[in-house]
Amino acid sequence: MPIVATQIRNAKPGPKPYKLTDEKGLFLLVQPSGGMLWRMKYRIDGNDDEGRPKRIEKKLGLGTYPEVSLKEARERRDEARRMLANGIDPAEQKQRDKHAAKVAAANTFGVVAKAYIAKNKRDGLAEATVIKREWFTRLVEKSLGHRPIGEIKPYEVLDAVRPFEASKNDEKAHRTLQFIGQVFRYAVANQLAPSDPTRDLRGALAKRSAKHHAAILDPEKAGEMLRAIDGYEGHPSTRIALQLSALLFVRPGELRRAEWSEIDVTSNVWRIPAAKMKARQEHAVPLCRRAIELFEEAKMLSGGGRYVFPSIRTPLDPMSENTVNAALRRLGFTGDEMTAHGFRAMASTLLNESNKWSPDAIERALAHKDKDTIRAAYHRGAHWAERVEMAQWWSDYLDQLKGGANVLPRKAG
Repeated sequence: MPIVATQIRNAKPGPKPYKLTDEKGLFLLVQPSGGMLWRMKYRIDGNDDEGRPKRIEKKLGLGTYPEVSLKEARERRDEARRMLANGIDPAEQKQRDKHAAKVAAANTFGVVAKAYIAKNKRDGLAEATVIKREWFTRLVEKSLGHRPIGEIKPYEVLDAVRPFEASKNDEKAHRTLQFIGQVFRYAVANQLAPSDPTRDLRGALAKRSAKHHAAILDPEKAGEMLRAIDGYEGHPSTRIALQLSALLFVRPGELRRAEWSEIDVTSNVWRIPAAKMKARQEHAVPLCRRAIELFEEAKMLSGGGRYVFPSIRTPLDPMSENTVNAALRRLGFTGDEMTAHGFRAMASTLLNESNKWSPDAIERALAHKDKDTIRAAYHRGAHWAERVEMAQWWSDYLDQLKGGANVLPRKAG
């Protein structure tokens, strides 16, 4: 006879476990401790110890009473019987489900993102790229970080980046979405997720407008800025960083993370390792006389540490990425007028307009990557003599601009 609710309520623990039997293999096991466990007995095809086919009796746990009611226990029994009808062992399926849940809990988006970034480091990606991806991970930690990556739906990803779009930061929204997609593709490749949900979000965000780094390109205004930099009254190392930004026009991250081991004042060259370069190739920067003087001045300020421009908080870290931009704001130049990256655009424009240097030499000085791999292999070693001469000319020209001279002929048209 099937169990009735009053039997369960009236059941008392005894000295030994005993069963209250329901129908179709379901029973309630009453423990001496007072605990009550739902169990289902069933038979399934298997093999004996010698490998001969036989029907094997097994038991399946369905939960505890009263957490699992009589009605729910019967529903779970019926679901298990449906599995049996389809040739599935419910006990084995339960173990598989437990394992899958354990794997999913261990492979959250945050965990997989860290594994992906660790791979980036092993692959030798630039430190700046790694730092940026770690920043993206923190941006979505609250919304996605603790979610099993295989369970995340497209709408969850969209919800994670929508706030950036709502705050009119379309670029941040798109870049974050791009990073999330990179993590998912890594997860798919490692069988940690079934698919990349960002594929279904193409066109979901507002189209981002092209954004260029603000830069002063007019020679007269450049002279005004250079005079202002020479008169900078903040920290001396920040002034030197501003002056070298104009002289050497390397990327801001390359300058602030410059190390003394890379600077050779005897050979007048700064060799930036490939690991720090956007194009993943070592970049040699010829040093003019003024650049060497500035590096020697920085040496006296750096305290003999690793970095040319150490952080004011700890010499173990380089200067903050916001330092040069903050100094430009302090000098009165807004973000729409000039940025740390803008020194590169200023140099590119004025050097090209001088008509004195080959475009290839200027591109090599800017460390722009040539899309033609054969041409790039040749040009890595080309134009060095021209670049050395150009570096000194550029330094002299900046001095002329500071004096109020505009010596560059403008190209027609």
